[in-house]
Amino acid sequence: MSKRRQKRVGEAIHHELSDLLLRRSRDPRLRSVTITDVRISSDLRYARVYVSVRGDREEQQLTLRAVQHATGYLRSELAGRLSLRFVPELTFYLDESLDHYDRIESLLMKIHGGSLPEEPSSELEETPDSQPD
Repeated sequence: MSKRRQKRVGEAIHHELSDLLLRRSRDPRLRSVTITDVRISSDLRYARVYVSVRGDREEQQLTLRAVQHATGYLRSELAGRLSLRFVPELTFYLDESLDHYDRIESLLMKIHGGSLPEEPSSELEETPDSQPD
């Protein structure tokens, strides 16, 4: 199977799952889930869905279990929305990249005394003293 087809199917699943979780789910825990990535196997039979959930570790685990519990419903809804011979088997994983980003940002803030440094200007500012003679 071509990589382009895998990517297109992954993007379609990403879009449809996001819509299902945000608009169609009756479980309020599922509305706080953000799908960050979908990776499809080369035979299009398996999909690894990476989700991000704000909150502490316990809230994330509870929400992940809720998403895993809804897998059958989500897969059957995908079957009606996508034109695929087989709907991939969905496996959900917590995406911890946002937590990693927050940790790096807090360390940088600690190093710089509570605020992040300003980004250097890409343009050189001309001052009256820097004019060529």
